[in-house]
Amino acid sequence: MTSSLHIPRGLSRRSLIGLGAAGAGALGLAACGGPEVGGGGGDGGGGAEDLDLDFSGVEPATKIDFWSSHPGGSQDVEKELLGAFTEETGVEVNLVTAGSNYEEIAQKFQTAQAANSGLPAVVVLSDVWWFRYFINGNIIPVDTLVEQLEIDLSDYRDSLVADYQYDDKQWALPYGRSTPLFYFNKDHFSAAGLPDRAPETWEEFEEWAPELTEAETPYMYPDLAGYAGWTLQNVLWGEGAAWSDEWEITCNTPEAVEVMQWVQDSVFSDGWAQVASSDSADAFAAGVCSATIASTGSLVGVLESSSFDVGVGFLPGGSVEGPVCPTGGAGLGIPAAISKEEQLAGAMLIEFMGRPESTVAFSAATGYMPVRKSADLTELTEETPQIQTAVDQLDQTRPQDFARVFLPGADQEMAKAIAAIATAEGDVQEAMDGLKETLEGIYTKEIEPKLP
Repeated sequence: MTSSLHIPRGLSRRSLIGLGAAGAGALGLAACGGPEVGGGGGDGGGGAEDLDLDFSGVEPATKIDFWSSHPGGSQDVEKELLGAFTEETGVEVNLVTAGSNYEEIAQKFQTAQAANSGLPAVVVLSDVWWFRYFINGNIIPVDTLVEQLEIDLSDYRDSLVADYQYDDKQWALPYGRSTPLFYFNKDHFSAAGLPDRAPETWEEFEEWAPELTEAETPYMYPDLAGYAGWTLQNVLWGEGAAWSDEWEITCNTPEAVEVMQWVQDSVFSDGWAQVASSDSADAFAAGVCSATIASTGSLVGVLESSSFDVGVGFLPGGSVEGPVCPTGGAGLGIPAAISKEEQLAGAMLIEFMGRPESTVAFSAATGYMPVRKSADLTELTEETPQIQTAVDQLDQTRPQDFARVFLPGADQEMAKAIAAIATAEGDVQEAMDGLKETLEGIYTKEIEPKLP
């Protein structure tokens, strides 16, 4: 076991970080419903106790901004939904393209926070960036607004709404929620004489790979900028490894190093895999590879652009655990530094975007999972039956590693280490040792001082 970082006494998965009432966490904590937060003591950002969250008697703003990166190519359906919202409420919504991905929208949101101007009423919050919003007190808990607008949280899919619950408060509501899926080219699998299904384990796919000769490569790892650290949790977990065990960084344990050596071998010595230079879903749709892992949010785009029969399945399991899968994607939150009128209008918009019929429309256009239990999926799954696989896989999800979702910038550091291993054929142990040192440095500098 590697040496662990200093963790305050009593701090565990169920009792994480005392950042006032602001709390801590990230997407993907489905199995535990998100960590609970201890009270007080930290010198972190503003907590909910400092905010005026009484919205009785407040009239909603008549015009607001909604910042989105249009996850899953959702700009058109977002425009349609916003138009319907305005028609119903009279509140005009300016849809702002605040970035082309989650990283860009997070950077824009941080810049606006620093300038204390130009903030939206609703912002898309991604899984690996929004922890810092809690640290800095940049968003509000929405509990009083949920109550005032009579939003039925029990009708949201439990694992998805629970990802945003901290210190007995609700900090955001699900929006573009996803899991990775295993995508495979059914035509290529058929030509190779393989079963018409995703592999049950990575060992099974490794046996199949030499038979897949119809494409440039049997398997394409997601591009490093496309959340390689996210999808590789599946491979690590399947072999009893992880990026971290709570706050203990475990990316350089013998088990983890063995996994990453397997990744390197699959590219170089065994030669059945490559690392995508851009979106692996696009490479798959173009027929460059026979299989890949990509977000459910890529599903509709892949189906529309592929000239072959697309199959999807659960992520393969490992020799220790499986199938195992992280959740991901984004939710909708409300900034703290705007007027109560804007906050109320923003909550109204979040309520509308989360209605069963709205989430079905969003899912139909993107492939992201419908987030409401009462959503009628009949027409959706008849049109796109692959979406049911994503919904079913929710039962196999588990919390993401603290190191990926709680440490600011950790995902990019993981991508650098993976690049050294899978694109430059560098020494695996050295890369993982370096990653551990970097991640521990982030914790010591940016997280530990905020703890009680």
